[in-house]
Amino acid sequence: MTIGIPSPQKGKERKGLKTERSPLLPKKSQDVEGVHDGFNGASFSGAVFNLSTTVVGAGIMALPATLKVLGLVLGICLIVLVGLLTDASIDFLLRFSKASRAASYGGIMGDTFGRTGRMLLQMCITVNNFGILIVYIIIIGDVISGTSSNGVHHAGLFEEWFGVHWWSGRTAVILLTMVFILCPLVSMKRVDSLKFTSALAVALAVVFVVITAGIAIVKLFFIGGIHMPRLLPDVTDNASFLKLFTVVPVIVTAYVCHYNVHPINNELDEPSDMQAIVHTSLALCTVVYITTSFFGYLLFGGQTMDDVLANFDVDLGVPYSTVLSNIVRISYILHLMLVFPLIFFPLRLNLDGLLFPSGQSLILDNKRFILITTGLMGFVFLGAAFIPNIWIAFQFTGSTTAVILGFIFPAAIVLRDTFGISTKKERYLAFFMIILAVVSSSIAISGDIYAMVNKSDGGSPRS
Repeated sequence: MTIGIPSPQKGKERKGLKTERSPLLPKKSQDVEGVHDGFNGASFSGAVFNLSTTVVGAGIMALPATLKVLGLVLGICLIVLVGLLTDASIDFLLRFSKASRAASYGGIMGDTFGRTGRMLLQMCITVNNFGILIVYIIIIGDVISGTSSNGVHHAGLFEEWFGVHWWSGRTAVILLTMVFILCPLVSMKRVDSLKFTSALAVALAVVFVVITAGIAIVKLFFIGGIHMPRLLPDVTDNASFLKLFTVVPVIVTAYVCHYNVHPINNELDEPSDMQAIVHTSLALCTVVYITTSFFGYLLFGGQTMDDVLANFDVDLGVPYSTVLSNIVRISYILHLMLVFPLIFFPLRLNLDGLLFPSGQSLILDNKRFILITTGLMGFVFLGAAFIPNIWIAFQFTGSTTAVILGFIFPAAIVLRDTFGISTKKERYLAFFMIILAVVSSSIAISGDIYAMVNKSDGGSPRS
């Protein structure tokens, strides 16, 4: 086989797989007439906003807690390292997709590993995005109705404003939010319909970061009450050592955006800009993550919760504390509501690909569209109602599907090297990604099991 040119047999195989070259989200030129009439291609800035919105989701809320476990130095270094590895893994996907002329993550997996590879990818995206959406709903419930952790109750917005009522309880809040706000958003059939909400979502995330940083700086230099945070982790026993590895999946989950890279690339006016767009988006998101982690941990110290938004129910010790706390919490739950459909779209499309691989386009079958959408929303509601906190959900998705999507699959594509284009440097980096992903995930899962066994035996694992 000539380098860079697929064999005739492989070409026939790809033609036979209807969904293999379909993007994980609808393209601008999909097989529906008139969907994108007058659409001449997405801009550089619009693509940066869309990719950044995919990255900056609920993961940012758990990052201050990772610094509580790792300390400032190790925590920030790990955030930067994972950001760099994510950038490299996306470069792998773009480079090999260009060689195979694949228009999606599923396409390049199908070209490299056949139908099995494509189906494994679809399953991983389904599980990963399902877990992320559960995290979103948990955070929305925590902020609006309140949460209790380690015996401490943190009041929600409704409890503070209206007192305790049946409709301000966690289950009622989650159900009403999903029915009246999220269901209308996810009922849209085109990602392009959400292009304006992406920019607004990024702006709301920036509001959260700016206010959190501002409060921490004012307290640090003018008011006081800020204690020096721990620079390095506090390792005293086996449990505390294993807990260090549980933060890796949390950070990896915060960076996973690979399933939306190809759809954004497909809509670009200048597809050659995609690599620069990825670099810009990940650099922006890394700055946002470091800023949020540093100032969130600086502000709350050892009291930092797994979901840092829950910490904003107390007096922050600055003027207009209540107003600022409310702005922070409201801005970020609105951000999550706007990002929710952007994560839901690939979840629905990939689940449809698994259940109905030979069916017509999902957007043409209203009955199937409504059935899958309703079923997924119901299961997300149940997951959020029974999973106690976001750390557990992040550990599950981060230890499994997130590392597979973000590192293992892109690295495996490089090592398989179907088109003979990988360099020695890329192969070494790919091998390092797989080793890092497997080792960190294995230890993280072992640490979770150890903590559960220890707790069931009457111990009290360190938090």
